[in-house]
Amino acid sequence: MELTVTDLAVARGGVPVLEGVSFTVMAGEALVLRGPNGCGKTTLLRTVAGLQPALAGQIGLEREAMAYAGHSDGIKAVLSVRENLQFWADVFATGSIEPALEAFDLNGLKDRPAGSLSAGQKRRLGLARMVVTGRPVWVLDEPTVSLDVSAVEMFAGAVRTHLRGGGLALMATHIDLGLDEARVLDVRPFKAKAPALDDFDGAFL
Repeated sequence: MELTVTDLAVARGGVPVLEGVSFTVMAGEALVLRGPNGCGKTTLLRTVAGLQPALAGQIGLEREAMAYAGHSDGIKAVLSVRENLQFWADVFATGSIEPALEAFDLNGLKDRPAGSLSAGQKRRLGLARMVVTGRPVWVLDEPTVSLDVSAVEMFAGAVRTHLRGGGLALMATHIDLGLDEARVLDVRPFKAKAPALDDFDGAFL
């Protein structure tokens, strides 16, 4: 299992933001994207995950191998913690939700409505969904938002377990998770060139 991205170009709102992006992530590895806010990390992750089309380039892995966690926690407020996780376990036909509850210390909250949780607890529940998907590739956009120090370590532990089980992870985060298996890719060198003005546009400048 490996995720290979070759000469990828991505756009936000129709405007190119990154181009020529290439990397490979092998099973057991994590790749962390770095760069300032607005530089295109989210757009790149969404494109790799198949949520929007690429302008150019290739992604050498099927969308069905990936699970994506973005800025939204993706939970149903009226369902309990247990019911939320069981819903996703049923969708992905992965069986037990116990490993996810354990990984993110949710057993004591499993009968609570998700809507009554704190922001950090909701985030832990949202990330626990990744465990129940059973998918080998985790694509994560700023996964540690709203997490305290102990919850960040829970998340890092879940990623370590995933990698040791032969999975891989691609994520954008400014937090050092202490993962020996992680490499860092700065996306700033891949910033797309500004489109050239044609003669008509130039006449008005």
